[in-house]
Amino acid sequence: MDLIRVQAFLAVADELHFGRAAQRLGLSQPRVSRLISALEREAGGALFDRTTRRVRLTPLGDRLRDGWRPAYGQLLATLDDARAAARRPEGILRVGFTLTTGGPALTQLVRAFTAAYPGCDVRLREVSQPDLYEPLRRDDIDVLVGWLAVDEPDLTAGPAIEHRDRALAVSRDHPLARRGSATAEDLADYETVRARPDLVLPGALRDAISPPRTPSGRLVRRTRSVASMQEVFELVASGQIVHPTAAGLTLAQRGDIALLPLDGLPPLRLGLIWCTAHENARIRALAEVAEGAATPRPGPPGVAPAPVRR
Repeated sequence: MDLIRVQAFLAVADELHFGRAAQRLGLSQPRVSRLISALEREAGGALFDRTTRRVRLTPLGDRLRDGWRPAYGQLLATLDDARAAARRPEGILRVGFTLTTGGPALTQLVRAFTAAYPGCDVRLREVSQPDLYEPLRRDDIDVLVGWLAVDEPDLTAGPAIEHRDRALAVSRDHPLARRGSATAEDLADYETVRARPDLVLPGALRDAISPPRTPSGRLVRRTRSVASMQEVFELVASGQIVHPTAAGLTLAQRGDIALLPLDGLPPLRLGLIWCTAHENARIRALAEVAEGAATPRPGPPGVAPAPVRR
């Protein structure tokens, strides 16, 4: 049974006027007349007595109206209940993170969210780098906490929860380590990593972390093939490469590696990423909490911090 026929029949039964029923439904009067005629053929008899002066229900129409009215009301009530449930953030929220994006900012977000929405159960899951966004697309996780350098048409980059300054990992005896700091221009003077084709990061993210050129346009030599972050740090420690990264990563806090401030590149923004087609009430609630809980990045003295924007 086509639901629009049910709606048309009940509207005409209420109004006893095809024109008013059509206006109420937002349909043309001929369309309503065709719907009623089709329903009468299916029911096997006339549902309305029509004259040029009035419309009234036949006994068969009375019987159909009395049977359909409570069923249609229940159908609408069930739909309203489903809509309310879709807006209510309850159930399991699956949050993914990577080896480099977990930490205090994620912990703070989870605590703030569970305090605001005790009906939600947050499940944390580590996501591997090779298929960074695939768990979102497969609906294995709801949200990924990742670096907000996203150029994927099916993904939404949500609010930032943290801003990380840039750093350069070098060996302890590296010339830059003796200098104590590095600039983005220094990247052109040393080799950096080139991930294996099967482990390559999404292009926008790869270029945000390790730009292909310095601010002046010099080529960055992304030449050394690696298969894991552990290989990256072994190459760094042995002095074969330098590695742009984010400040404060515990992975690089080894005795044979120095993590230098890296000037000339914008901070990396850590935040929420989700598959647009899978957005739900829990994701929207987490994004709202993230916007309220994020600590704005301090600006220069006398300048107010910029607001976090979605």
